[in-house]
Amino acid sequence: MFPKAVDQHKSNKPLIPNGLGVVYVLASTIYLFLLYLLDHTAALPVAGCILFGGFMGLLDDWIDLRWRYKAFLPLVASLPLAVQRETLGPEATSVATYIFGKIDFGIYFYIIIIPIIVTITTNTINQLGGLNGLETVCPSIVMAGLMVTSPKTNILLLVPFLTYLLLAGLNFLGLVFVGNTGSFAIGITLASYAIIANNEQTLLISILPFILNSSLILLNIFLLGNVAHLVLAGDKLRSKSRRSLSTLIAYYKPISERKLVLLEALLVALSTFIAVLVWFA
Repeated sequence: MFPKAVDQHKSNKPLIPNGLGVVYVLASTIYLFLLYLLDHTAALPVAGCILFGGFMGLLDDWIDLRWRYKAFLPLVASLPLAVQRETLGPEATSVATYIFGKIDFGIYFYIIIIPIIVTITTNTINQLGGLNGLETVCPSIVMAGLMVTSPKTNILLLVPFLTYLLLAGLNFLGLVFVGNTGSFAIGITLASYAIIANNEQTLLISILPFILNSSLILLNIFLLGNVAHLVLAGDKLRSKSRRSLSTLIAYYKPISERKLVLLEALLVALSTFIAVLVWFA
């Protein structure tokens, strides 16, 4: 049913079913549509964003979208989020911060803040991948943190979280790939939910490792014209450069794929834990 892709970081280069992210898209949108029928109005814009993210991923899998399109296409998803955000009333344009308290951005929240959140989150989540479990386990941790810190609306993420957690287990074991369909869909899920739940602070702190990874990648591409690359030597991964979070770790010590994924997941878990602590503070 699904096309197969080569697992590049295994010595025998097995073919693995790819594009299983469509399972996440279908299960999540069906669930959210049902919630909308039960009068959960916020479920509709989240469902629309997930469908759009999945469509972006399919396009990328089919025709290999250039990064300039990946960077700006998520802006389309900010439109329904702005409409839904207005239902919060006076708090609609305010963002909670640990240091400065609540900041009211006024009209600029709709035309600047929401597009920035959607674009950065969707693309940074998509860029942290390439290893079994990396593009599924790490976003699942962030989603768990968002659910903990937004108890009034976390019903919206119940089925999406359980579905992606299942895919994360299969992906970590090297049985499936979610593809760009899954990574774009989960990224835009996190962004849209954080905006609707007025929980941008938790999202920002949680995705700091993703932002670090993307910063390393983009700086090397634009300044040096180089891309991140891992080399398989026996059963260990190593790198001669520091052009992404994965290559930064593998640069100092050869490491197995699973240990590398678990180490990066631990970094995301740490940032998410800090985000939860800040929310409870």
